[in-house]
Amino acid sequence: MSRFAIEPGTDGARVDQAVARAVPGLSVAAARRLLAAGAVRLDGRPARKGDRVRAGQTLDVDDAQGAAEGPEGRRVTPDPATPLEVLAVDADFVAIAKPAGIPSHPLLAGEIGTAASAVVARFPECAAASPHAREGGLVHRLDTATSGVLLAARHPDAWHALRSAMADPDCEKVYLAEVRGEAGAGQSLEPIGRAGRRGARVRVGGGRSPLPAHTRWEVLEPRGETTLLRVTLSKGRAHQVRAHLAAAGHPIAGDPLYGGEPDGALRLHAWAIRFRHPRDGRAISIEAPPPDWAKIRR
Repeated sequence: MSRFAIEPGTDGARVDQAVARAVPGLSVAAARRLLAAGAVRLDGRPARKGDRVRAGQTLDVDDAQGAAEGPEGRRVTPDPATPLEVLAVDADFVAIAKPAGIPSHPLLAGEIGTAASAVVARFPECAAASPHAREGGLVHRLDTATSGVLLAARHPDAWHALRSAMADPDCEKVYLAEVRGEAGAGQSLEPIGRAGRRGARVRVGGGRSPLPAHTRWEVLEPRGETTLLRVTLSKGRAHQVRAHLAAAGHPIAGDPLYGGEPDGALRLHAWAIRFRHPRDGRAISIEAPPPDWAKIRR
């Protein structure tokens, strides 16, 4: 059983939406199946379809009900053929450099070619570390087109502890982004909510169940028609960097979903992550080498 606290920004959301937000990689449809299977409790009582959550409440999700997700809920298939660059490893976690173009985890049973399938091929214990099997121990995710640092836990206690560490204000995630136009330093405090029927994109300042978000950016290198930025955030929301920069008038190059040109690869790299180790509190800093486009040219 995994326990999650309802954040202030989720106040008033349907319980299926709250479960999907709390559990990485879980769709709203899968959350509904968990509700139907009796695998979700809200403040200790069985949650019902249509329940609304309030800040401060707790959600308990039965880890043993992963099968309720259907085929995508099964264990990740190990894939030793997918390249894996390990950045750091200890008894609790593995940090890798995910290449652009590779999904973080599979969506279907038996799917390979993902970061999670590469991780469990080398570190089999990661397969059982996360509450939902298709995560393969991943503590967070990156969009398929985004490269950079990705963390996976090596046992269940580490997964829960690292998830808490990722939500701590001390956690810092640093991205490199090449945006359209001559951008300057700035920040956005606008909340972010899901948009569209399937929630494939987000909306700044609105959308469904908007959550607080804070993104800061500084100029690393002006490049004429584009600008290389260093972007910093703490608790990341879905598409946070992409949406906040686009709303500021500077969509990321190669990001047609938020106003960038349709040609070329997405110029977004999760460069570094800094957090407190959940076991002993020491500061951990892990960096993924930047791709060629993200290197300063001058």
